Amino acid sequence: MADTVRVRPLGDGDWDAVVALERDAYTGLGLSEGRAALQSRAAASPGTCFVVDVGARTAGYLLALPCPPHRYPDLTRAEEPAAPACPPGNLHLHDIVVAPGLRRRGLARHLLHRLTGTARARGDERISLVAVGGTEPFWSARGFVPEPGVVPAGEYGGGAVYMSKPVAPVRKTRARPSPSPPAPTLREVS
Repeated sequence: MADTVRVRPLGDGDWDAVVALERDAYTGLGLSEGRAALQSRAAASPGTCFVVDVGARTAGYLLALPCPPHRYPDLTRAEEPAAPACPPGNLHLHDIVVAPGLRRRGLARHLLHRLTGTARARGDERISLVAVGGTEPFWSARGFVPEPGVVPAGEYGGGAVYMSKPVAPVRKTRARPSPSPPAPTLREVS
């Protein structure tokens, strides 16, 4: 039997797993932020941060927070605790990580689907991110478009690229009329 995949809000009990996943994913790139910075980003917008579970295991996470277009969190410092809330418009996908042994199973797609629905419900028009470590092709395949020159050279590691995409509105499907039931047939009884 396959394990159940579930995307849910990030909770207080998830931080050990999130910190371990982040450390393993970003230390080699020199981009690991540590627990305090990660928690500050989630605290800035708790309704836009999620984990994905496979069975009982935390298999990945996503941190997103509202940021004005062409802006993104500073990796050298935590978010200000009393920072004024940024109005809806642009939701910045700061971090998404899936455990190495569980990649290529669609778990990132589950997280992105949840984020897109959340952005739509918040009234955001765009989702942005900074592609790091050569991930620009991955994000391009998911509809994100590079916006060169936004991230200064060397910030977020070599070759980092700011990218964004519009939040697609919910497609309304026209209800098709149900087919008419077949006309009753008459039988002649002899």
